[in-house]
Amino acid sequence: MRWDELETEACSVARTVSVIGDRWTILILRDCFMRVRRFEDFEKRLGITRHVLADRLRKLVSLGVLRRVPYQERPRRYEYRLTPKGLDLQPVLLALVRWGDTHMAGQGGRPVLLEHRDCGQVFDPVVVCSHCGGPVDAHNVRTRPGPGARASHADAAQAG
Repeated sequence: MRWDELETEACSVARTVSVIGDRWTILILRDCFMRVRRFEDFEKRLGITRHVLADRLRKLVSLGVLRRVPYQERPRRYEYRLTPKGLDLQPVLLALVRWGDTHMAGQGGRPVLLEHRDCGQVFDPVVVCSHCGGPVDAHNVRTRPGPGARASHADAAQAG
């Protein structure tokens, strides 16, 4: 697998990594979910170079994850807002938060608590089955080839 060809792989993880699989992109998305929208604010919060930030934002816009919205006319300036496609990445980031809180928080504990807007309670993100609502983890998931699998991947999935 070549890094610049991941988007053509039959694997959904590989195709997703082709979009968000870089540390700066993940951190930009994290900040988007925290309502950071302007180039200068991303730059200041992340300590990222202008060139790298511009590149990552351009990619996220071209892939439809973010959209540019003008907020000033003279000079013309834009802010970056999550699209529906971008908003669909929230469970991915919440899964990373859960893993980080479990394995990387350190002795000080969690740096941020997640609070549900409807009930006001602090919660832990969990993955559940869309059919039965039961918890999903590495112990109760089995994979099988889907309609988009290539023959070589389907054979490997069935053998494993």
